[in-house]
Amino acid sequence: MDNLHPQTTVVLGMSADGKITDKKGSAARFGSIADKIHLEEQISLVDGVIFGAKTLRAYGTSLPITNAQLIHSRKERQQNLQPLHILVSGSAKVDSRSRFFSQPIPRWLLTTEQGASLWPGNNHFERILVGATNHSGFIWQEILPVLKALGIAKLAILGGGQLVASLLAARAVDDIWLTVCPLILGGDGTPTPVGGEGWLQSEGVELDLLEVKQIKNEVFLHYKVVK
Repeated sequence: MDNLHPQTTVVLGMSADGKITDKKGSAARFGSIADKIHLEEQISLVDGVIFGAKTLRAYGTSLPITNAQLIHSRKERQQNLQPLHILVSGSAKVDSRSRFFSQPIPRWLLTTEQGASLWPGNNHFERILVGATNHSGFIWQEILPVLKALGIAKLAILGGGQLVASLLAARAVDDIWLTVCPLILGGDGTPTPVGGEGWLQSEGVELDLLEVKQIKNEVFLHYKVVK
């Protein structure tokens, strides 16, 4: 990890054929209780989580920490009771009536100047950050040091595939947790954990396998990104 950047971890569940949603883009609810516990545990370790607008539209909510022991552990580490929940959206076009905005969590928005203009007199987000952009989208090499300076030492990326792809392309991901669920979804255009344009084999992001856990029919894979 670059000392100027937060430590970044992708946490995603997918079907056995590598899909993170079904052909309609529905909220992925095919993970077990064990997968939800795992996700909450990973969220409890970080200072902030980020996710894209499509993910928010699909679920309508984020995932607060509810486990009392995990909250106690955050207190002992002198972290806030809940991590920051950061919505990443260039357009910032999300429904302010979403349940996300009534959840007991601190909310930030990372957007463009145009996106920020949609939230005048903002009382929905504790902070709106205008991120540097180019023709490809957000410039993470410039944004991540800002997040680190604002106190986010550890950051979890919760999807979707386009956001994960942009961070991987910027070589801004340190490790990845993937839960493989016992389900086949199929579909040529069904989203996978990493979207975007993709890479040639010679340019692909290499991984080192750190850990494998099996809980009943699910497999939890922990990879380090080779940089």
